[in-house]
Amino acid sequence: MHGLVNKAIEAFVIDTYGAKAWDAVALAADLDDPHFEAMMVYDHAITPRVIDCACKTLSADKADLLQNLGTYLVSQPSQQAVRRLLRFGGVDFSDFLYSLDDLSDRARLAVADLHLPKLELREHTSNQFSLTVRTDVDGFGHVLVGLLTAMADDYGALVMLEYGGRQGHIETVAIALLESAFAEGNRFELGARA
Repeated sequence: MHGLVNKAIEAFVIDTYGAKAWDAVALAADLDDPHFEAMMVYDHAITPRVIDCACKTLSADKADLLQNLGTYLVSQPSQQAVRRLLRFGGVDFSDFLYSLDDLSDRARLAVADLHLPKLELREHTSNQFSLTVRTDVDGFGHVLVGLLTAMADDYGALVMLEYGGRQGHIETVAIALLESAFAEGNRFELGARA
């Protein structure tokens, strides 16, 4: 797994629960080094082990922890690169949803060796969608629920999201776009500020 993923989990635990909590998670996960390097590639078994140890150490439900991680990736100021990558997907939440099919490719433009799960959006009606996630990482759909919730808030849209479960390597998320302009969205500029 790419170090950016593991580093994001580490940052989430530290920012949410504190550095001592992360030290306990790293110890429980039997990590050689308690701090991940963002640009390294790690064994795929490490990430699920860290997540499981975080749930046990922090007495957190796995689905809730992963959903909160997804929200954190968009809403935390230290993670603005993720928000910026996602906001390039469109001017409103509906455009953003349609851009999810190529998110993995856009991420690889930024970081060539970062491989995100394959996403496929299906439109059932003008405001009812389902998102299919093809991944070996159990629970990534929960991360997406948190991420989509935060992005809806960022765009000012009102949505209902429901995790649809996992079958094999496929997870689904049901999306109901109740109102695209429910509230004023957060400001977004194409160019980053120094």
